[in-house]
Amino acid sequence: MDPKTGKRIDEVLLAVMRAPRSYTREDVIEIHSHGSPAAVQAILELTLSAGCRLAEPGEFTRRAFVNGRIDLAQAEAVIDIIQARSRRALEAAGAMLRGALSAEVRALREVFLEVLSSLEAAIEFGDELEDPPPKKELAARLKNDVLAPIDRLLSRYHAGRPLREGLRIAIAGRPNVGKSSLMNRLLGRERAIVSPYPGTTRDAVEDLLVLEGVPLSLWDTAGLRHAADEIEAIGVEKTWEAVDGADLVLFVLEAPRGHEVEDDVLFERLRQRPVIAVHNKRDLCPEAPPPDWPPVPRVLVSARTGEGLELLRQAIASFLRRRISDDEGEIVPNLRHKVALEAAAAEVAAAAALLETGASEELAVIHLRAGLGAADEILGTKAATNVLDAVFSRFCIGK
Repeated sequence: MDPKTGKRIDEVLLAVMRAPRSYTREDVIEIHSHGSPAAVQAILELTLSAGCRLAEPGEFTRRAFVNGRIDLAQAEAVIDIIQARSRRALEAAGAMLRGALSAEVRALREVFLEVLSSLEAAIEFGDELEDPPPKKELAARLKNDVLAPIDRLLSRYHAGRPLREGLRIAIAGRPNVGKSSLMNRLLGRERAIVSPYPGTTRDAVEDLLVLEGVPLSLWDTAGLRHAADEIEAIGVEKTWEAVDGADLVLFVLEAPRGHEVEDDVLFERLRQRPVIAVHNKRDLCPEAPPPDWPPVPRVLVSARTGEGLELLRQAIASFLRRRISDDEGEIVPNLRHKVALEAAAAEVAAAAALLETGASEELAVIHLRAGLGAADEILGTKAATNVLDAVFSRFCIGK
C-alpha cells in the first residue's frame, strides 16, 4: 500500500529470511509481486522512498562472500552460472559453486602449511631437532602433492575453455561453393543470404550453434578469390581474419568440380589449422571425389537436400571431444584462477629446486610463502580490494 495515498499497488508475497539462514547470512526480505513493469516500478519507488537504496552490481553475492558463506571462487561461479550458454557450461559452473575448486585449493594449502612448518621448525630449532626433515623428501612432496595437482587444474583450464567461451568455426572456401547454404543447414534456419552469383557474402556472418552442450560460434565468410572490387577485397581480408582466429575450419569444396588449382592455393594456407573438408553439392555429383585430397577428415554433403549433414555434425562433435573432457560437472578454472595457479606453481618449483640442491631453508620458505599467497588469491582470503571490485563488477544489479 502507498502510505501517502492509501492506494493498493499490488498483492504480493513477502518472504522473510532470518540470519544466518539466507544467501548473505543477513536478515533478508524478498517482495514477490506479479511482475508487471508498472507494479515493479511502483514498488521500487515506494521502497526507495522508505529509506532503501539500489544494490551495487553483485552486492548480494559480495555480502555472501564477506560474511563467509562462500569464498571468492564460488562467488565467481555465480556469474558463470548466469552467463552459461550451454548445459555443460552450466554443469561446470555448478561444480565450482559447490566448492569443487575450493576444495582442491584448500588441499594444496594443507601441503603448503605442512612443508612450511617443517622448514620453519628446522630454521628455528635446527640444532635441537633429533630428526630434521630431509630436504629432498620435502621437495618430492611439493612436486607430487602441489605441482602435479596444479598441472591437472591448468590442463582443465585449457581443455575447458570451449565451455566458457565456446569454439569458433569458420566456413571457408572459393566463391559459390555453398558456404552460406551450409551454414543455414547447420543452424536450421535462413541466417545467411544465398545467391547463385559469386561474391554475395561480403562480410563475415556469425551465429550461435550449440552441439553436445558446447556453444559454437559459426562464421560464414566471403569467398576466397582475387577480389573484383575494393569492397570484396575487404570481405576477403575479413575472411582470413576469421580463419586465422578459428578453432576449426570447414573447408568447403565443390564435389562436382573436383580438385582445382585454386583449392590447392587455399589449402596451403589452411593446412596449419584444424580442418574438415566438406565436399558440398553431393546431389550433383554422380561419383564421390577422390579420397586422397585434401589430407584431412572429409565429409560429403548436400546443403540443398541435407544429405550428409548428420555425418558433418558427427565430425565436428568428434573434434569437440578431442578438445574438451567428457566428464560432466568438471572443474574449469577461469583466467584469474589460471594466473594465480601459474604463479603458485612457479614459486613451488623454485622452492623444490632449492631443497633438492640442499640450499638454505630460508630461501625455500620465501618462495613457499609467495606460492601460498597466490593460492589464497583464488579463495579470496587475501584478495586486494581492487581484485574484489573487478570480480563483482561483472555482476548485474540484484545478484
